[in-house]
Amino acid sequence: MHPFAQLRPLLAEIGDAKRVRVAGAPGSLAEQSFARTWARLVAGEDVADVAYSETAAAVTRARLAGIDTGVLTTAGLSEGEALDVLRRGFDEVAGPLDAGLRERLRAALGPQSCPAAVPALAGSLNAQPRAGATAPGKPRIVVEPPESHGDHCLTVAVYGVLVAPVVGADPVAPFLLGVAHHLHNVVLPDAGFAGEVLLGNALERVMATLEERELAALPGPLAARVREVLALRPGAEVPEARAFHAADVLDRVLQVHHHARAAAFTSAQALDDLELVHAGPVQAYHLDVLAAAGL
Repeated sequence: MHPFAQLRPLLAEIGDAKRVRVAGAPGSLAEQSFARTWARLVAGEDVADVAYSETAAAVTRARLAGIDTGVLTTAGLSEGEALDVLRRGFDEVAGPLDAGLRERLRAALGPQSCPAAVPALAGSLNAQPRAGATAPGKPRIVVEPPESHGDHCLTVAVYGVLVAPVVGADPVAPFLLGVAHHLHNVVLPDAGFAGEVLLGNALERVMATLEERELAALPGPLAARVREVLALRPGAEVPEARAFHAADVLDRVLQVHHHARAAAFTSAQALDDLELVHAGPVQAYHLDVLAAAGL
């Protein structure tokens, strides 16, 4: 089995963070991570540290969702006990990962810094919906709820790290390119590929102008680093570009699969496959109630 196929179930679970929310913080878990990533980068944190720690957290979220160190220590656990929980969540799903990368990510688990100032571009991309599947000359297929550009960019960044060993890439560049590849959509609403075709010869100029607008607002060293990775975007000749493009297309197609799966969801899946009425001291009573109600 190809490594991409081995990774696919984990990637799909990680992508579900686009649709998971918690009380006390706006946006999906993916959007929260996207905003935190940009805040950390703008604050001057090392790009590699941000890439590995945010990716490790994303892998852990596949099963623990919004349960993180902050929640666990608030609930009375020590930081060591909280880390044990995170490691169990990570270990449960991390089997398909490259062994060296898995070790690096596991070591990056723990409390994450979160600078107070989130750059405006992160908030805008979290608020900017994605177009979904479009094609020139055809009506748009609208699916609800749409993902945001923050959802997509963070997920592509994480996927880029996870697939990097498959194509022999350094994981850091695909991560940074992932979070930065839609800077033009801070201003430009997304009309999908159909809209890009209609922009015609103006597309490249529009994207470059709006992208530069956002880069100019970043600290100089970070802007320079982002420009370097954005230069990888047009092709797939080098490993880091291949990792990014693999991550991008996997996320776009897994997103479509999510909507198809959601549309086909049945009550039997919840009741039988997932044992919605799970084992416990009142399970028998619950089943009696449902039987009496004809459910």
